[in-house]
Amino acid sequence: MSTTDGLTREIARRALAVRHADLPDDIRMLARQCVLDTLGAAIAGRDDSLTRILAEELAEQGGAPAAGIIGSALRLPTLSAALLNGTASHALDYDDVNLFMPGHPSVAVLPAVLALAEERGAGGAAVIAAFVAGYETACRVGKLLAPGHYDGLGFHATGTVGTFGAAAGCAHLLGLDLEKTVHALGIAATQAAGLKSMFGTMCKPLHAGRAAYNGLLAARLAARGFTARPDSLECAQGFARTHSPDFNPSAALDDPAGGWHIRHNLFKYHAACYLTHAGIEAARTLREAHHVAPDAIAAITLRVDKATDRVCNIAEPRTGLEAKFSLRLTTAMALAGRDTGRLDAYNETTATDPTLVALRDRVVVDFQSGWPTTRAEVDIRLADQTTLRAVHDSGVPAADIPEQGRRLEEKFLGLVTPVLGDSRAPALVDAIAGMEDAPSLSAISTLWVPEGTARQAAE
Repeated sequence: MSTTDGLTREIARRALAVRHADLPDDIRMLARQCVLDTLGAAIAGRDDSLTRILAEELAEQGGAPAAGIIGSALRLPTLSAALLNGTASHALDYDDVNLFMPGHPSVAVLPAVLALAEERGAGGAAVIAAFVAGYETACRVGKLLAPGHYDGLGFHATGTVGTFGAAAGCAHLLGLDLEKTVHALGIAATQAAGLKSMFGTMCKPLHAGRAAYNGLLAARLAARGFTARPDSLECAQGFARTHSPDFNPSAALDDPAGGWHIRHNLFKYHAACYLTHAGIEAARTLREAHHVAPDAIAAITLRVDKATDRVCNIAEPRTGLEAKFSLRLTTAMALAGRDTGRLDAYNETTATDPTLVALRDRVVVDFQSGWPTTRAEVDIRLADQTTLRAVHDSGVPAADIPEQGRRLEEKFLGLVTPVLGDSRAPALVDAIAGMEDAPSLSAISTLWVPEGTARQAAE
């Protein structure tokens, strides 16, 4: 495809072509699972220190209280709500992943669509369709730039590519025509940002919030007649040319196996960077299959693709955030039997625990070339020279979607019940399950407020 062939326009057209009535049943189910998982992560992340700081700043700025803050009675202007909810959703790094992006699509797209839907009084079916449109757009833009955007230059696709997804989803919900949607993508292109060098800091979750904010802003401005270049993705000095050494229009327009990118969504069951999950699973397999005690382990070799070196290889983490991005520590945690799915497992105490540090320092990371970034091999050599090996690939989507839903409900209740209470948390699960029949999001937004907080706000 040449730079004059209208790539941006075609991606916009495909986003607008999504219709709720035409979505297959499993796509709608997957979309609801993304909603459930993202809300769970946001509610659990609402009281994280980085979320509190941002909430204080946005509340101080004030403005019309048009949209709710997930997990709180606080209401903020629509753009501020998208920013805060997106940041909270990614605060714990416990949200879903798509390797086509590659990054976290739901936390960039959904907070923008939800905030806009609350303001506009949109129904659940419209939200699901807009979310899917944004999700698919983010993956297409991600494939356009792969692999150099993320792997080579070090852009965080959740913040960069996610901005396009949020813009497309909001354009869909607003009912923009093709021309205005093309301009929305252009406005998104000139705002999109996010650096992988910020992994392990408070800025990584902020990338998701900014993607939601900037994408929503782009769609709203386009709706008012604000313009941009219509070829922002493909033009000379456009987004693709300036943000990646790779330019793959055919990959962006090709449909994946199964026809939908959302069918390749990956949910997280460990509260750490997704590229640590394969090592965690392999290490856990060895511990459970062979009943290996940590003090019996003389040496550990972790083989992963070399791309992980610039994502999650903090060798000596000192904080909970850094611990989430440490291949060596998370592997040691799994071998020691620590629950890597618990939110409180990642803190300064864990990062500096002498037993874990001693086990961490026995891990040698052996980087491979050309491996899937989701594959890991773990070898452990015992004191008696016995060597044990386990292999895991965390990049394979679940085949049983309903069973995945049951597992996600368990995860959700574990995250949310301590915040919302024993009755409100399962009621929110039910509300999300039935959201496509609801004329508005009011049932969901009422239930995501902790009961005591809601009573105080009413008084």
